Amino acid sequence: MEKEIKALDYDKAYTTRVMIILAMLIMVVMYVEGMLTPSLPSIARTFGVSISQVSLVLSVYLVTGVGLSPIVGKLGDIYGKKKMLVIVLFIYAAAVVSTGFSPNFTYMLVSRGIQGIGLTVMPLGMSLVREEFPRRLVPKAQALLSAMFGAGFAISLPLGSLVSNDLGWRYTYHTAFPFVFALVIVSYFYIRESSYRRPGTKVDYIGAGIFAVALSLVVFGLSDGPVIGWASPTVLALFAAGVALFIPTFLYERKVSRKGLEAIIDMRLLSARNVWVPNIVLAISGFGMFLALQALTYRFETPAPYGFGVSILDTGLGLVPFALGTLIFGPITGSIITKYGVKKMAIIGPLVSAAGFLLEATNPAFDLTLAYGFIIGAGLSIMNASVINLLVLSVDPRDMGLATSMNGTFRNLGSSIGAPVAGAVLSTYSVAAVLGSAFIISTPTHFAFFLSFMIAVIAFLASSVIVVFAREVIKRPVPSTIVEPSVTEKVAEQAGS
Repeated sequence: MEKEIKALDYDKAYTTRVMIILAMLIMVVMYVEGMLTPSLPSIARTFGVSISQVSLVLSVYLVTGVGLSPIVGKLGDIYGKKKMLVIVLFIYAAAVVSTGFSPNFTYMLVSRGIQGIGLTVMPLGMSLVREEFPRRLVPKAQALLSAMFGAGFAISLPLGSLVSNDLGWRYTYHTAFPFVFALVIVSYFYIRESSYRRPGTKVDYIGAGIFAVALSLVVFGLSDGPVIGWASPTVLALFAAGVALFIPTFLYERKVSRKGLEAIIDMRLLSARNVWVPNIVLAISGFGMFLALQALTYRFETPAPYGFGVSILDTGLGLVPFALGTLIFGPITGSIITKYGVKKMAIIGPLVSAAGFLLEATNPAFDLTLAYGFIIGAGLSIMNASVINLLVLSVDPRDMGLATSMNGTFRNLGSSIGAPVAGAVLSTYSVAAVLGSAFIISTPTHFAFFLSFMIAVIAFLASSVIVVFAREVIKRPVPSTIVEPSVTEKVAEQAGS
């Protein structure tokens, strides 16, 4: 038995390999999403839809992710996280191919909905990291994975915009497929199956389905409001039905929990301070990130005097500072978080992003817009890298799959609302403008951009206040001579006893 325990000890070579694979997975998924962002105006023109309607390209993907994240996370607990990761990547690769050949806008939305399963990669990866790494190394590992969001955007924005500018937005999907498929193969052969499994657990498909439908109704209401009118019966009915469905969703989840079953929105788990605080804060983070990307994209491509009137390629390059901010400050946060504490860094991050959004609201010149975008990205990276550690260092490993997937649900909830909110604001406060000889387009005004960024300022300030209620998980630096066991080691010890 001692030899078996020794074989299951912390394996630095293996965990390094896992980190590289997971980092590449996250980077490729973010690449696929990031390359699409500068092309939103072009997609709107291709299919003849409005600014608010084209935001559905982002939000439908996110809504699907909201519904699937908790289901996939729970299936990972039951059947193994590696197995679910490979299945998810295979479906995601097929959806990437399908989206690139979309003949119309409806088809594209359906393909994007299926593609939303890619959002479950992050919670599955976080769970695998927590199982394989000793506790003292988890903050750095989580921060590195968070930084990959920035790396994905830093690569995808200029490269995707170059491909879209020269060949069209469809080719951004065609060029991404080989990388996604390659990672399916690599994940299958080079990642071990997770140690923790609970085969007797039941999946709450009903709760996840109701929650996804409720969110979808709200998102479609935000999308249709600027087109058919905020006071129209259709829009009011969508909002009313969506909000009304949230009530039975939570009542149903509470009932499921009381029966001793595991709900998708686990009220027992959610009641813990270091679970509900990260969930709310990362929901705000997702909201701010997608609001910023959509608002900044339209500011770059909107003709003067309301925007800068640059090309798709220049728009992609203009968003790179935002991506670099998220890329650079993830590892920095991971290296200092054990010294200063997770909670303190989680408070600072939202304040930095709020400052960046406030500066963007002042209608700055092009160069300053780039600099302020970097500040927003830096704050988001500090916030993500620290807040996720409040969760994973507080939750029992047996609940890790559910906890991280539930966290992904809240993050995607915010993201799915951020894109249509930005689209709704930009469409509502717009004017008609002539592009070319007689081509009339709807152009967002200065006030539309100002209002978009001020909404984000308020949200991030509120986020910083919410973090105050969290409990610190790192009281002092862990001496380098002390090596805390990983989840794998604990399993081996239990087997030996």
